[in-house]
Amino acid sequence: MYPRPLIGITANLKDNLSTLAKGYYKAVSAAGGIPVIIPPLTDYAACSRLLETVDGLLLSGGPDIDPAYFGQELHPSAKIDALRDKSEMMLVKAAVERCMPVLGICRGIQMLTVAMGGDLYQDMSLFPNNAEDVHHSPVPPCDDDMWHMISVKPDSLVGSLIAQKQIMVNSYHHQTVDKLPCELIPVAWSPDGAIEAVESDVRPIIGVQWHPERMLQKGNTQCLSLFDWLVQQSGLYSRARSFHKTHIVLDSHCDTPMLFQNGIQFAERGTDAQVTLDGMRAGYVDASFMVAYIPQKERSAQGLKGATDMADHILDLIEEQVLLNKDYVVLASSPAQISAAKLAGKKVVIRGIENGYAIAKDLSLLEHFKSRGVTYITLCHNGDNDICDSAKGNNEHGGLSSFGRQVVAEMNRLGLMVDLSHAGEKSFWDVLECSSAPVFCSHSSCRSLCDHARNLSDAQIKSLAQNGGVMQICMYGGFLENDETKANVHSAVKHIMHAVEVAGIDHVGIGTDMDGGGGVPGLDNISAAVNLTRLLMEQGFSTADLEKIWGGNLLSFWNRVISCAEPCNGL
Repeated sequence: MYPRPLIGITANLKDNLSTLAKGYYKAVSAAGGIPVIIPPLTDYAACSRLLETVDGLLLSGGPDIDPAYFGQELHPSAKIDALRDKSEMMLVKAAVERCMPVLGICRGIQMLTVAMGGDLYQDMSLFPNNAEDVHHSPVPPCDDDMWHMISVKPDSLVGSLIAQKQIMVNSYHHQTVDKLPCELIPVAWSPDGAIEAVESDVRPIIGVQWHPERMLQKGNTQCLSLFDWLVQQSGLYSRARSFHKTHIVLDSHCDTPMLFQNGIQFAERGTDAQVTLDGMRAGYVDASFMVAYIPQKERSAQGLKGATDMADHILDLIEEQVLLNKDYVVLASSPAQISAAKLAGKKVVIRGIENGYAIAKDLSLLEHFKSRGVTYITLCHNGDNDICDSAKGNNEHGGLSSFGRQVVAEMNRLGLMVDLSHAGEKSFWDVLECSSAPVFCSHSSCRSLCDHARNLSDAQIKSLAQNGGVMQICMYGGFLENDETKANVHSAVKHIMHAVEVAGIDHVGIGTDMDGGGGVPGLDNISAAVNLTRLLMEQGFSTADLEKIWGGNLLSFWNRVISCAEPCNGL
C-alpha cells in the first residue's frame, strides 16, 4: 500500500490572507489525495524545496494573469494579482520542467498556457468568434449551475476521463486561451470555438476552463475523474521520485562541456544547458558522464595535435567546474566512487572523450588520458579517423585499422571502456572480435525502430550483450523516429523496451546525449528524468529492472572492464 500523495493547491490572496475555496481541497480528498495549500512564494530555493515535498499541483481559479507575461498592454477589464502571478509563474515552470503532474482549473489553464510559452486573449470581447449566446462570463454569475455546453475530443485523455463527447459546464472567465505552446493540445471547445480544455501527451498535464470542484459540491460527479487522474498520476510520480532518491541514477553521455567553452557555468540557472547542477537535483540524477567532444577534422600533424590539446583543455574545464562546486559535486573514475558519492549526497561527474581522434597516432596518450581520469573513449565520431571507420564515414579502412587494433588492446590493458557509438558496422564487428574486454555503446538506439546508420541492428544488440556489454539508449530525436518531428519520450520508452527484449534486462541503459543534440519532448532536460521512470513504471518495469536500466548495468559492465585490465594498473 502506497502513501496517499500530497497535492499542493495554489491559493488566492485576500485581505492579506491566503484563501482557498473549499471545493478544491474537498475534491482532492474525495479522490484520495492529501491537500496542501500553497501560499505565494517568490524565492526559487523555497519553490524548489516545496516541489520536493508535494507530489502534484492543482492550480486553482482566481484573478487575471498580467498580460506583461505574454507581451501585451493591460486591458481595462483586467484585475491582476502581481504577487500571485510571480509566484505561480515560477512554480509552474519548475513543475513542468520536472514533469510533475498538474491540473489547472480556470485561471490554472491560462497559467499553464502562459508559463509554457503561449498567449491569451485578455478579454472575451477580443475573441474573434465571441457569440452572445455563449455565456463565458454570465452577469450575475449563475453560481454553481451549468450554463453552456462544450464538446470534448473523444480520443483524448480528457475525453477518456469524462467519457462524454459533450458536457454542460460552468466556465466563468473573460481571459481565454489564444495561442497554445507546442506541448499543449486543445481537447475541448465551447460552441464559439473558445478552448475549454488542454492536455499534454508527453507530460502529466491537464487544464480545464470550467470549475469541476464546484460541480462536485452540487453533487455532479461527472468530472471527479479529473481529480482521480491527478491523484493517481501524483502517486506514480511520487514512486518514481522515490526510486531516484534511493538508487544510483546515471546518464552515460552528455556533451555539456562544449558549453563550458562558451562561458556557461554548471551551477548557473536559466542557461541553454540541458544538464546543470540544478537540473540534476530537480531530476534526481546522481551521475553524468561528461565528455570532451572533439569534432573530426584533418589528420595532419597540426590537426592531430589540435585534437589532443582540445581534449586536454575541455578536461581542464570539467575539472574547473567541479572544483567551483566542490561542496555539491565530485569527480569519479570508478564505480565505487560513484556509490560513495551517492551515500554522501553529492552529484558525480565522470570524464570521457568522444572521438579517438584526440589520441592522434600516439598510443601513450591513452595512458595520459587515463591518468587524467578519463573512463571511456568513443573510438570515432562523424567521420573516419586513424582508428576506425565511422557510421557516417567513407569506409576508409574497411572497419578497424591496424592502429585501431592496437588502440583497443591498450584500452583493454588500461581498463578504459571502449565505446562503439558512432562506429561503422564493420568497425563494430571488428572490435567485438579483437577486444579482450566487453565493450559498449554510450549513446545509441535501435535500428529496427529507426533506420539510421548510427543505430544498432538487432544482431549487433544481441552480440553486444553476449559479449558482456551494454547499449545505452540515446535521446536524439533522429535516432528514435524516422520522422524526427514525431520523436518524444514515448519513443525513448519503445527503444528501451525493444532493446530489453533483444538483449535482456541486464544489458540496457540510458545515455541521453543532452547538450549534443539529445533531448525530446517529455525528456528535454535532465530535470525531466523522473518522467522517463514514471512511464517505464507504467509499462510494468519493476524497481529491480529500473535499477539496472538507470545505472546498474553500466556499473556492472564497467567493473567487468576493470577486471580484464592488467593488475599493474592498480585497478
